[in-house]
Amino acid sequence: MDVLLYLQSVPAGALAGLAVGLVAVPAVGKLLIDRKQPSNLPPAVPGWPLIGNLLQLKAKKPHQTFAKWAEVYGPIYSIKLGSNMMVVLNSIEVVKEAMVTKFSSISTRKLSKALQVLTSNKSLVAMSDYDEYHKMVKRYVLASVLGTAAQKRNRIHRDIMVENTVNTLFAEIKEDPNRAVNLREAFKPELFRVAIKQAIGKDVDSIYVEELGKEISKKEMFEISVVDPMMGAIEVDWRDFFPYMKWVPNKSMEMKIQNMATRRRALTKALIMEQKKRISRGENIECYLDYLLSEESKLSEEQLIILVWESIIETSDTTLVTTEWALYELAKNPLCQDRLYQEMQEICGSEKITEEHLPLMPYLNAIFHETLRYHTPVPLIPPRITHEDTQLGGYDIPSGTEIAINLYACNMSKNVWDEPNEWKPERFLSGNFEQMDMYKTMAFGAGKRVCAGSLQAMLIACRVIGRLVQEFHWRLKEGEEESMDTVQLTTHKLHPMQAYITPRETNVSAHQSAQLA
Repeated sequence: MDVLLYLQSVPAGALAGLAVGLVAVPAVGKLLIDRKQPSNLPPAVPGWPLIGNLLQLKAKKPHQTFAKWAEVYGPIYSIKLGSNMMVVLNSIEVVKEAMVTKFSSISTRKLSKALQVLTSNKSLVAMSDYDEYHKMVKRYVLASVLGTAAQKRNRIHRDIMVENTVNTLFAEIKEDPNRAVNLREAFKPELFRVAIKQAIGKDVDSIYVEELGKEISKKEMFEISVVDPMMGAIEVDWRDFFPYMKWVPNKSMEMKIQNMATRRRALTKALIMEQKKRISRGENIECYLDYLLSEESKLSEEQLIILVWESIIETSDTTLVTTEWALYELAKNPLCQDRLYQEMQEICGSEKITEEHLPLMPYLNAIFHETLRYHTPVPLIPPRITHEDTQLGGYDIPSGTEIAINLYACNMSKNVWDEPNEWKPERFLSGNFEQMDMYKTMAFGAGKRVCAGSLQAMLIACRVIGRLVQEFHWRLKEGEEESMDTVQLTTHKLHPMQAYITPRETNVSAHQSAQLA
């Protein structure tokens, strides 16, 4: 998700006016310099003078616009965003070439002004350039949070999360059996609790943040550390499209993003300081913060703060999105739901589904991967920039070109997928796909920058999906079948899923006994 993709918040008239105004700016002369360009450039999508294709990207779903252009101009083409040239990749083949074969030429991130502030100038693992810092902090997060050994250590947190989510839903329908439940409200706080425990070692219901001068509740913590930064990441600053006009002030936008970053930093710092008190008392807990503090001499204070925050937001966000969409589709498709329940009956019997069962359940894994394909969590990967001349898809790509990877187009291509506009888990049961292949849909990337959180995402999402179908029969609330709107250019469901749930008869007495125990 990146603001370089479109100017959704700016009226079309304002953009047109900006184009006219730019003619009077001396710096615009830079655009008119006849520079020698390679002759074998990708096809260019026609646009306006000066502002390029910005007006054509006013739609809320630029990844869909990019996919439509791919039908006309091919899987790789160029667009102009103001004075910036961007090459858009829309096929699995050319994306893999960029991510793997030509990675050494396209390993540098191109961040918007908002993301530069929110990431403390690329201090996050996910947003840093592929350099020694990136390699070091990726080792840290794998060793302490996301690697196989770390997943085994943190298993208890996930087990508690699943049980608490199930208990919350049981409590809701006990209070009112005829009321539709809000899955997001039951699952979100439990997932956030796992993120906090992994990051700093223990759950925190509230904390006094000195720099903000107030006690921050758990709900406010979620808003500050997850919701606000996600919204800030897609904030638009028109100066990103006209770098030579970066001297022009944009105070309202700058203050908004800086306020988000300040609140986020103050909260994370307070959480770290509280756990440092715990450590000084001799209370050692295996968690990401303790690991980072053991390596503190290699990190600045700002890097320490940003890395702790990153582990919280990344655990709390995209896994929630995928899980909610999967349950939505299962509630919408009762035959698929029944097939999954039958698979669990055959594999688990009377036992509750555990992580050990997951490799034995091909249909559950197919549901996970099909949801990643159909509701790709990050339809547009934050742009990279070429730092040397290279080639992609048979075309010459000059140094300094921005590269946008459109996973939405890859996952909705009729050349790759049969009936791509249909949610069909069965497609991942054919011989074309190896079971447990984490990168079928490119949702976790590929090559040296592959997502470090893929294992955890699969363990959490598949376990929760399986357990919730094992415990309840799901049916969408009337009118929900068409409720597929998303938040701006993300795939976050705009409105929380509403569904009627009925306990499976075989599980009601077992749950009641467990509650009494």
